[in-house]
Amino acid sequence: MYQPVSKNTKISYLKRRQRKGSKIVFTNGCFDLIHIGHVDLFMQASAYGDCLVVGLNSDKSIKQIKGDNRPINCEEFRYLTLQSIVYISDVIMFDEITPLKLIEELGPDVLVKGSDWDVEDIIGANLVKQKGGIVKTVPFAYDVSTSKIIEKIKEIES
Repeated sequence: MYQPVSKNTKISYLKRRQRKGSKIVFTNGCFDLIHIGHVDLFMQASAYGDCLVVGLNSDKSIKQIKGDNRPINCEEFRYLTLQSIVYISDVIMFDEITPLKLIEELGPDVLVKGSDWDVEDIIGANLVKQKGGIVKTVPFAYDVSTSKIIEKIKEIES
């Protein structure tokens, strides 16, 4: 796993920033084939605070969720790609199927997901709300997904 700074070190740093008044925003996902929909999510999410943290599913957790043919890109490539996006302050990888443990550890002020999620179904929403934070869903500006990209490639190849 490519993570030059440990998860605990990153969380400690982010919590220090939070104590000094920075508002921590969190979103998460597999982000296998980065596309404009992802970038738009990051842009919108970053507007809700001072520091956007992206929880990234490890290869192990993606295989558990999506099967042995995924991810397309390994966790190191996905991590480095996300870390290069200007809207993202930090990326933290997690091995679990859901980001609940990471959300508990980080304690973000704002939790953001795409509008395909109902707020009550967002993992960690209750935790964030209980500590006085907010949960937001952002609208999709683009009709694109990794699954749709994969299907288009399959069509082209057949």
